[in-house]
Amino acid sequence: MSKAVRFDEYGGTGVLYVEDVSLPDPAEGEVLVKVKAAGINPGEAKVREGLLQDRWPATFPSGQGSDLAGIVVQVGDGVEGFAPGDEVVGFTDRRASHAEYVLADAGELALKPSGVPWEVAGALFVAGTTAYAAVRAVSLTPGDTVVVSAAAGGVGSLAVQLARQAGAEVIGIAGPANHAWLASHGVKPVAYGAGLTDRLRKAADRIDAFIDTHGDGYVKLALDLGVDPSRIDTVIDFAAVQEYGVKAEGSASASSVEVVAELASLVAEGKLEVPVAAVFPLDEVRAAFDELEKGHTRGKIVLLP
Repeated sequence: MSKAVRFDEYGGTGVLYVEDVSLPDPAEGEVLVKVKAAGINPGEAKVREGLLQDRWPATFPSGQGSDLAGIVVQVGDGVEGFAPGDEVVGFTDRRASHAEYVLADAGELALKPSGVPWEVAGALFVAGTTAYAAVRAVSLTPGDTVVVSAAAGGVGSLAVQLARQAGAEVIGIAGPANHAWLASHGVKPVAYGAGLTDRLRKAADRIDAFIDTHGDGYVKLALDLGVDPSRIDTVIDFAAVQEYGVKAEGSASASSVEVVAELASLVAEGKLEVPVAAVFPLDEVRAAFDELEKGHTRGKIVLLP
């Protein structure tokens, strides 16, 4: 048997529970993984609340979770490159990683570099691929200046680092508690709130690109600052995409195990930090999402089954 997170109806964190489920055998092309760490993400909360049911409806009882890192237990027929005992990082598209064991397609997994901690590896997929896609979407070149909103959040904290690696000057919008962390990564911090537009204008002679990981009017702010719509990417404000014609490239645009493996290699080489704000056991999944939904977490929150 395996413990797994479930919910039977849309709602707040109170609808989440953990139950025993049968342990499946992997079919052809599948790998059974003992999960060591699985990140949680804002999109999962929105799916659970029913806010995305038009785009991603749930079938009840529903599991949840995409990010994962763990140890291979069993491989199905036709699987090459993995064997029991291998440490892997990757994802599943089956809403199932918030569990002690998960079935994943072999093409969703990569070998985990030995220097990457479990909680970091388990938090890479959604935030990492979203940040990767957003930075790629705004076409940064050395000397560009890019602004990132919610710059210390799960996606933002990675986007600012990837943007720096692209050679850009990076301005990070964040609360004062995160300014020292941003500055230590070569990012110029600017506080959000009243007067933000003026502070951004003073922070740079020009702003070439804008990555919005927060929503709440940041796309309009970017346009007011003179940023071309083709160099604005939001991973959250889809209404603004329709209204202004900006980009909306996120996890789906870079959802590949090759990108996950590239990010894991950057972590192993000390070139990318994945901040982990808190870890929770699987049985405390409600508390984990309660913490996430406060909206002030630096980096990621991770379940350790």
